[in-house]
Amino acid sequence: MSKRLVQVALPSPLYRLFDYFWPSAQPIVRGARVLVPFGQRRLVGIVLQELTESDVPYARLRNVAKVLDSVPVLPEEILSALCWASRYYHHPLGDVLSSALPTLLRKGRPALLQEREQWRLLPEVAIAASEHDQHRATVRGPVQTALLARLANANGETVDASELAAISTRWRASIKPLLDRQLVSCEHSLALPSNVASDTGPQLLEEQQQAVDAIVASLRSFQPHLLHGVTGSGKTEVYLRCIEAARQQGMQVLVLVPEISLTPQLMQRFTQRLNGCLVSLHSGLNDSERLQNWLLAANGYADIVIGTRSAVLVPMPRLGLVLIDEEHDGSLKQQDGFRYHARDFALLRARNRQCPVVLGSATPSFESLHNVTRKRYQYLPLNRRAGEAMPPELALLDIRRRPLTEGISDRLMDAIRTHLDNDGQVLVFINRRGFAPTLLCNDCGAAADCRRCDAHMTVHARSNRLRCHHCGAERPLPVTCEQCSSENLDRIGHGTERIAAALTAEFPDIAIARIDRDSTRRKGALEKQLALAVSGEARLLVGTQMLAKGHHFPKLTLVGILDADRGLFGTDFRSLEHMGQLTIQVAGRAGREQRRGTVLIQTRNPDNPMLQTLVEEGYDAFARIALADRQLAELPPFAYVALVRAEASDAESSITFLRQVAELLQQPDTETLHVLGPAPAPMERVAGRYRAQLLLQADKRSTLNNSLSWLTVNIGDLSGVRRTRWSIDVDPVDLY
Repeated sequence: MSKRLVQVALPSPLYRLFDYFWPSAQPIVRGARVLVPFGQRRLVGIVLQELTESDVPYARLRNVAKVLDSVPVLPEEILSALCWASRYYHHPLGDVLSSALPTLLRKGRPALLQEREQWRLLPEVAIAASEHDQHRATVRGPVQTALLARLANANGETVDASELAAISTRWRASIKPLLDRQLVSCEHSLALPSNVASDTGPQLLEEQQQAVDAIVASLRSFQPHLLHGVTGSGKTEVYLRCIEAARQQGMQVLVLVPEISLTPQLMQRFTQRLNGCLVSLHSGLNDSERLQNWLLAANGYADIVIGTRSAVLVPMPRLGLVLIDEEHDGSLKQQDGFRYHARDFALLRARNRQCPVVLGSATPSFESLHNVTRKRYQYLPLNRRAGEAMPPELALLDIRRRPLTEGISDRLMDAIRTHLDNDGQVLVFINRRGFAPTLLCNDCGAAADCRRCDAHMTVHARSNRLRCHHCGAERPLPVTCEQCSSENLDRIGHGTERIAAALTAEFPDIAIARIDRDSTRRKGALEKQLALAVSGEARLLVGTQMLAKGHHFPKLTLVGILDADRGLFGTDFRSLEHMGQLTIQVAGRAGREQRRGTVLIQTRNPDNPMLQTLVEEGYDAFARIALADRQLAELPPFAYVALVRAEASDAESSITFLRQVAELLQQPDTETLHVLGPAPAPMERVAGRYRAQLLLQADKRSTLNNSLSWLTVNIGDLSGVRRTRWSIDVDPVDLY
């Protein structure tokens, strides 16, 4: 009997699949994992199909070493979607499929849910214990006595193994003789978390009810909805009502958020309001926790899955509703490896599953607004804030020729003082962490640069160190110039650490909470700082964009934005869009309850028409003008772009390689493809490697897709391919 052949996808940078001989006695299961030899290593791969023949000579084919699953870990629904994503993003299929698995499954761990071990005193023993303690003759030692006493006190109910472990670290050795003598029994069951709601929702506003009705009416059919609600309009309440409706129909619900660690209030509200099995998937979980939650979702036990972008890759057999909060956020796009966008992949999954998708945001992406215009998305506006809250008042502060105290103008400082005197809470926003972005010598003009990147080192005064926020390198803060040995060093610019220090000096009796990646690195630090902010105990808040996403500060009455001008002159074509979104998101933290909020935006460009439009007419008008400019410039969403990125140990290699790529793409049938570059990346050197990029632009998606397919087939023939590390980024969210 001839050996059977199987095609396997392996985590590899190669754009190909691999053939192996299959163990003849076992059935071939598409989507199951196998362990196979690959060079000198063994890799875990995914079975795709059985083959009748192979292009590889049979003498070179090897045997599958081990079949790891009898059922697919990637069922057909998610497997076919991932195959589509591999083609769309032009990334090797084996790497795409591996990205969809938890780390432990990639390493070959069995795809088995943990079982809860529970112990019970057998009924006849319990009766004897309640009478004359006849069981004592069979009990030896204090640990056995304590174990039996705990089981007897359970009155016939089971006791979790964790409770018995609290009695003694050697409890298993003591309970084994009791199990052998049939005094106790051990039972196993799936450890399924179950949440019980402790709260009911408020009365919905008319707009909220209309949104809920529209979304619920579209259950069991594919319909994207753009829930465009101003900050504080109650989008989360709409989510909750829709989840409850989907749950009543036996559906699983997937909720995507930009960063789960930044939205503890969302998690708290979900657990207060929703019944059932609720699990989360994010980078804060350890490998075992992530595997268990993944399996709960994949096996259909989890009713609600809340997670960051990778959660969109999880199999969910009963998926009936997808919710994407802050759909505009760039964190939903993976920036290395398999560069997928979770929002776009969620739309594909929803279309395949015939279920609705809700894209929620106060500042929708330009792509989503464009899809509303083209009637692809249903538009659901929420124009009123929930309760009695009024929208904040926005105003520009012209800081030209004004005295500044560590970057804070006198007018903003006066406003801070006034709001504090009136028992208000103040947020000062600057999207730079650290003390100062640059250390500069006043004598020779040299800056303290990163030795591995084309970037200045950031001063961190509290730790007395310089840090690079691009590659992570750090070194002690010098006392003299590294070029001329002068002691005349200046710390130029401002970060959260410096602003917090200045406010502490100005308001020594006011509690301050600084919230950025540096101050919240330790476990529990973010929750502690947010608790101080929400309670109002910290009346001065200083933070980065970590504070702009989804937080509700009941007592916040003033927001001061220090660095709005940065987004007006960015090199990326999306800089203006991101500036508008971030400004409105931060502004939305103010005045969310009874007292109306005020937002003061410091600027040296008060006459900038886009900034004026944003402040005076709002985000909708701002987006309309910016979209019109995009259309004139033939930029997304009115065109389709991709970046071919390359990096090498020297600058010339990456540029030379991309020149070869550009020549390869200049085919007679690609006249409508515009190839721009190559050019060095805006930050050319990062972590000691030189980066360059090639921008591809087309009027039709098919033109771009066909050109990239041609490229992946032929790029291996280029002479420079072995000296560079290259990647393709389809629909990039930035050009860095």
